[in-house]
Amino acid sequence: MRIIDEADYVVVGSGSAGAALAYRLAEDGKHDVLVIEAGVSDAGPLIQMPGALSIPMSMRRYDWGYKADPEASLGGRSLVTPRGKVLGGSSSINGMVFVRGHAKDFEHWAESGARGWGYADVLPYFKRMETMQDGDPAWRGSDGPLRVKAGAMANPLYQAFIDAGAAAGYPVTPDYNAAQQEGFGPMQHTIWRGRRWSTANAYLRPALKRGNCRLLFGEAQTLAFEKERASGVVVKRRFQPAGLVRARREVVLAAGAINSPLLLLRSGIGPRRELEAVGVPSFVDRPGVGKNLQDHLEVYIQQVCKEPITLNGYFGLFAKGRVGLEWMMLQTGHGATNHFEAAGFIRSDAGVEYPDLQYHFIPAAVRYDGRAPVEGHGFQAHVGPMRSPSRGEIRLKSASPGVPPSLRFNYMSRPEDWRDFRKAVRLTREIFAQAPLARYAGPEIQPGASVQSDDEIDAFIRDHAESAYHPCGAARMGAADDPMAVVDPQNRVIGVENLRLADSSIFPRITNGNLNGPSIMVGEKAADHILGRAPLAPSNQEPWINPDWRDQQR
Repeated sequence: MRIIDEADYVVVGSGSAGAALAYRLAEDGKHDVLVIEAGVSDAGPLIQMPGALSIPMSMRRYDWGYKADPEASLGGRSLVTPRGKVLGGSSSINGMVFVRGHAKDFEHWAESGARGWGYADVLPYFKRMETMQDGDPAWRGSDGPLRVKAGAMANPLYQAFIDAGAAAGYPVTPDYNAAQQEGFGPMQHTIWRGRRWSTANAYLRPALKRGNCRLLFGEAQTLAFEKERASGVVVKRRFQPAGLVRARREVVLAAGAINSPLLLLRSGIGPRRELEAVGVPSFVDRPGVGKNLQDHLEVYIQQVCKEPITLNGYFGLFAKGRVGLEWMMLQTGHGATNHFEAAGFIRSDAGVEYPDLQYHFIPAAVRYDGRAPVEGHGFQAHVGPMRSPSRGEIRLKSASPGVPPSLRFNYMSRPEDWRDFRKAVRLTREIFAQAPLARYAGPEIQPGASVQSDDEIDAFIRDHAESAYHPCGAARMGAADDPMAVVDPQNRVIGVENLRLADSSIFPRITNGNLNGPSIMVGEKAADHILGRAPLAPSNQEPWINPDWRDQQR
């Protein structure tokens, strides 16, 4: 096969982890780094304007177009699984919410075989990667590439939501990414000077300016091997035959939660029988590839707002035009925020050690398709459990890269899922009924006042639960002797030399909240492993855990 290009390190994917990897691998100027990106440029207001976040996510130009298999527990519905096919990957089409995850999430990783990935180990990398506006230096970074800040919370409903949580007996936390996640407070986002601060803007563009980092647009189809060593990536570029991009040192997969496991499977790394059934010769029999697939589900609890202060007043064509014009000229106004500016992390019951429900609050009532559910004004909270025990899988339907895979998440397949979601709905209603929000609240839009019993709430969940777009885990990290692990704690793909994997597909278990932050951290930490550097010194910071968690829900 003809050689298209070669480099010391070939990174597949320019997204959350891939851009961070490229930045760090090229940082000292000693190594030649090439980044392969299957998508297109991220230029233009549809991606760079935070207020337009729902548009690129649903555009085939920027999205791989994956759709999960029909789910029996959701009435046979097939949920979409957007994944960024653009410079910056999913960080260029996501909601820009920044959550690190809870300290206990990473303790679970370490206990699951990912030694060196406990909270004390990963906190220094979270700090290295960010510049947090007005952050506590004991917990937050001040000179990293990723700009993070809290929203301005100009709309009074944001503070009313936080105050309602406090009135219901929950704590208030000024920074859920610092010592205390549990509670209600301002939501943080990756927006800088009114623009989406994707990893393309934060990491990749500065890396490309160094001269030893290059970008190649093309779709990675399979890996190439010389005996047991990964030697490169077979890449298909538009209107050209496939060619080989050679790696003098290592190939690093950072193609994302779906595409990294798919590249392994198409290259013969995965469950032998499943691969041979679709005509893929088995190269390394790793039964864990494609398994352990996880995601977050959520529902929207919506309320009529009695005062005309919500974003529903900006849904008209003329109003949208004004918002867009102000952003184009000044990078200010409603176009300069993602509108998720208040958050909550709570425990659903006594005996739950750390938060297992997350809230995104928005001063608008909007349907999944972006339309208003009622005339007038409203507000809503997105809520869902964080640690579902359900697990799914990714499987090939064909050896051809052009055939979409089978994505089966097995959503709501365990009794605990239904129990936790019912609690989420009822606890949210209780919060909405507190005085700070009740003064604004009219009738409940969704689920609706008539939905009260377990069966009625279950039916609502079955018909209305949506993915939060947080797939992960299908090439999980673990001990090298764990038969279901795919990646060892140094990000090496087990059974193959010179091949690493670093993105959200390696998560042993899904983290609390949105996954962009932990995915970037994985890229940061993996770069040190790849370069053979000593890991950053572990932190001695002690995160807050509610001392009464065994006996009290709040």
